[in-house]
Amino acid sequence: MSLTNLKTTSVHAPEAFVSALEELLRVRDLSDPSEQIEIAGADPFYKTPFKAGESVAAALTMVGIAANDLWELRHGNRQGLSLDVRHAAAVLRTVDYTRKQNEEGQYVGVPPSDMMKKMLTTTQPWPTQDGKWLLPHLNLPSLTPKVLGVLKCEHSAEGVSSAVRQWEGEALEQAIADAQACGGLIRTPAEWLAHPQGQYLSALPVIEIRKVRDGAPRPVASTTRPLEGVRTLDLTRILAGPIAGRTLAEHGADVLMVTAPHLPQVAEHVRDTSHGKRSCFLDFEVARQAEIFRDLVASADVIIDGYRPGALTKRGFGREQLFDLCPGLIHLSVSCFGSGGPFKDRAGWEQIAQAVTGVCHTHGEAIGAGQPQLVSAPMCDYLTGYMGAIGVMLALARRAKEGGGYEVNVSLCQSAMFIQRQGLLKEFDSATGALTNAELETLYVKTNTTNHGQMLTLGPVLKMSETTPRWARPAPNFGLDEPVWLST
Repeated sequence: MSLTNLKTTSVHAPEAFVSALEELLRVRDLSDPSEQIEIAGADPFYKTPFKAGESVAAALTMVGIAANDLWELRHGNRQGLSLDVRHAAAVLRTVDYTRKQNEEGQYVGVPPSDMMKKMLTTTQPWPTQDGKWLLPHLNLPSLTPKVLGVLKCEHSAEGVSSAVRQWEGEALEQAIADAQACGGLIRTPAEWLAHPQGQYLSALPVIEIRKVRDGAPRPVASTTRPLEGVRTLDLTRILAGPIAGRTLAEHGADVLMVTAPHLPQVAEHVRDTSHGKRSCFLDFEVARQAEIFRDLVASADVIIDGYRPGALTKRGFGREQLFDLCPGLIHLSVSCFGSGGPFKDRAGWEQIAQAVTGVCHTHGEAIGAGQPQLVSAPMCDYLTGYMGAIGVMLALARRAKEGGGYEVNVSLCQSAMFIQRQGLLKEFDSATGALTNAELETLYVKTNTTNHGQMLTLGPVLKMSETTPRWARPAPNFGLDEPVWLST
């Protein structure tokens, strides 16, 4: 189908896609875009009542619109966009499509690690003493001992289940939070919207963009890709933040991952989310390395920050401190619970967002599980990453015209609420949840890296008529790049 602008999408595009795109365009706060938009397919893709494919398709389309805003500033024209809803849905589980070349030259699937398998058996909803359900997050080695310290049990499904049953739900949620660990009470959608944290988020747009510093406009250069020359520091791990960085890299940004050897990582996600980036090690506790980071910040355009509030402030790199170093900065904060509210300082991941916002409750009820159940696709993580990339690009366009520095806030819980606002499917049993081999042939990208070997990876699915999103380099070896910018 061919769409000329948003006003015609309601006739041709899936209803949830249109609703979601309209909401995102309100964040853009400009006149309707004029590019051609071609949309194919519709939900269901996964066996869930949530319109995950159409929601993420709208977000990826908005990524293209935001990239076009920058492209128009560079070249005076807008590119056509095209996207298949099935392909958009599949990117919510890109790690499942990774294929690695074996010794015989065949490409075979990469199974999850034993560590990940064990974690998945325990990071699940468990019944509490008072008839509620709670999900303890046991997917990270750095947080798992804290949760187990509260529960006073071994790391097994039987141990965790028995321990959770000894607690009242709200008391356990609070005890885990007090221990600086991670867990969430299963709530219904109505309970979440009545909760102070849900109320706080409901009053805000799904992407928050605030001008916080004054400064002269910074016009964009006439380059060959929408984000070429945009210097981005990626300080995030696991999924949502790295997806934001990977998305910016797909449109030409110079994305430098900054981490340290002692910080926990999940190998599967590192491999999946690092395409297009470079990687360096900088330990902020070491004075000389902290100084190198300050120099990088001073000449950066974007920082992607996934640290818990206050963590970087202690090391001299809180939000205000970063703006002091670079007043024209775009600072993207990726969190679970958002920029304010009673839960803002709590740790949280995909599973927690699904638990507290009502997704687990609704999904379990719809599939007849007899209990709350997680949606298998980490839709909050990926969607939040795309929301972050949208916010960054919209802020860059504003900076080019108005000047200044900008805060951008996105959260897993906001993304969960966004998906729920698009309504529910009545029928989804026929959903396959997987792309066909023919589809994969058109989407696979072949990469060759020192640490991962020869691999097939599900590449970017958004198409643009002049600058199709792509990765300029494969996933890097951690820490082997120099802490310098490519562009001058």
